[in-house]
Amino acid sequence: MDTAGKVIKCKAAVLWGPRQPFKIEEIEVAPPKAHEVRIKIVATGICRSDDHVLEGLMKDKKYPVILGHEGAGIVESIGDGVTNVKPGKSQKMRVGLQPIKHQNLSPRKIDYLNLSGIFTDISCTIKQKRHTVYINWQVIYNHINTSTFTEYTVVDESSVVKIHDDAPLEKVCLIGCGFSTGYGSAVNLAKVEPGSTCAVFGLGGIGLSVIIGCKIAGASRIIAIDVNSKKFEKAKELGATECVNPKDYENPIHEVIMNMTDGGVHYSFECIGNTDIMVSILNRYRFYIDFTSVKWLKWVVSLQLLSCR
Repeated sequence: MDTAGKVIKCKAAVLWGPRQPFKIEEIEVAPPKAHEVRIKIVATGICRSDDHVLEGLMKDKKYPVILGHEGAGIVESIGDGVTNVKPGKSQKMRVGLQPIKHQNLSPRKIDYLNLSGIFTDISCTIKQKRHTVYINWQVIYNHINTSTFTEYTVVDESSVVKIHDDAPLEKVCLIGCGFSTGYGSAVNLAKVEPGSTCAVFGLGGIGLSVIIGCKIAGASRIIAIDVNSKKFEKAKELGATECVNPKDYENPIHEVIMNMTDGGVHYSFECIGNTDIMVSILNRYRFYIDFTSVKWLKWVVSLQLLSCR
């Protein structure tokens, strides 16, 4: 493309501070450096994690920041050493919080665990960062090494995955976080076993994806729990065997589930981010619990690790 190697001026939704309104700003996006990809964003999803930053609940986050971490778009240009994608091809962006095995990874120093990180040349150390996005030379910070609330973004090549040319980008973008988090929690983290009983609290995108994962893994009972009964039809379509609305019962929901299952479930997935539900489960029952985003916890857990706020 004729913009390759040049700074691109475009629009982005910039958050200047916690609990402030987004502002549509003109930003300058530098060309990709080695092992980086510059993408024209076509579609992006909105995740609860973005809301946490908006509300100021992620204490280590720096502002101003461009949020968004599940997107899809077109590769505009690539930096030296990039071999997995080419300009002009549709790509799905996914969250890049953990290093991905790559034959060229060893000499590179990757700052994936710095959630308040800057758009950087990740071949540099943390102290040698060279910034990629500016507004009048003011640095704009990155969100989880992606930042999709913008017309153009620069990411590491390991955060980009090829997709079919005819894939609908407005749907594919959701796979970048919501689906992979929920499905992966059931299949990869919890490793749900055939014939087991699962409880899924919260039937949003992550919860429904957990149900799909539990079904694929062979769970015999999948109990879907939500205060909105309108979600039950979709939950059953995707694999839930039973649906429960806590509002329909006088007893606490954990007692309801215990009575339904004659002592408890094998796996329980909290997909809301509600610490009251987490504490209730942990205090009363020794469930296997996956909190869908960061931790796989078994049996005894320090409650200090549970807060998503």
